[in-house]
Amino acid sequence: MADTTFNLSGKVALITGGNGGIGLGMAEGLARAGCDVCIWGTNKSKNTDAAARLAAYGTDVSAFVCDVSDPAAVEKTFADTLAHHGRVDGCFANAGIGGRGIQFDEFTEEEWHRVIGVNLDGVFHTFKHAARHMRERANAGDPFGRLVGTASLAAISGQPRGEHYAATKGGLISMIRALAVEYARYGVTANVILPGWIETAMTEGSMGNPKFADAVMRRIPVRRWGQPEDFAGIATYLMSTASNYHTADSFLIDGGYAVF
Repeated sequence: MADTTFNLSGKVALITGGNGGIGLGMAEGLARAGCDVCIWGTNKSKNTDAAARLAAYGTDVSAFVCDVSDPAAVEKTFADTLAHHGRVDGCFANAGIGGRGIQFDEFTEEEWHRVIGVNLDGVFHTFKHAARHMRERANAGDPFGRLVGTASLAAISGQPRGEHYAATKGGLISMIRALAVEYARYGVTANVILPGWIETAMTEGSMGNPKFADAVMRRIPVRRWGQPEDFAGIATYLMSTASNYHTADSFLIDGGYAVF
């Protein structure tokens, strides 16, 4: 008999920021395993391109424009997602933005709240609706759910000029641990992924600096930048029944950077 542990047919996953980078890497892994996928992003053309790419795997794919920092937009888009798919089994809160590299003592209120608004408030808005949906389904006799956040290596390392970014990612780890305890009774697990230096649009500026790139690469034991596809496997595992008893964990995917 074939092992169906990682067959995600019949499951629906929502990935915010799923139209590029790590989010799209996770979405591809899920779709490849048979999962129906809904991606949210703020760029309509990128959403369209990503949806077309995911459709090649033969599952039901939808895409919606949504700014997760806007609670009204999240409420409406989550309702639209349910209208299309009927359910959400896994919610990957991946949407995020970087800081502007400003000296900490010169941060403005606008810069601080710009990052907090997407990276932490946006996760709250998204998880709020996903968790309620999963709880209500469990109470109706269908207990299953996955809450997965994308944090960062910055949550556990010192990142100068990025204190607001680091604060959001550290806060996400704490939020996930609390969610894991509160929602376990509903068959819902909650885990967080901490990417290291991954080659995406957010990091292209830093990686394009030869001095910076050389200094960082020396500290990555596997001697390469991470790629979005490096997150396909962890997304599939967390969405599958193989992770039923695995919750409140932080998955550091950094090529060994943090320990070297």
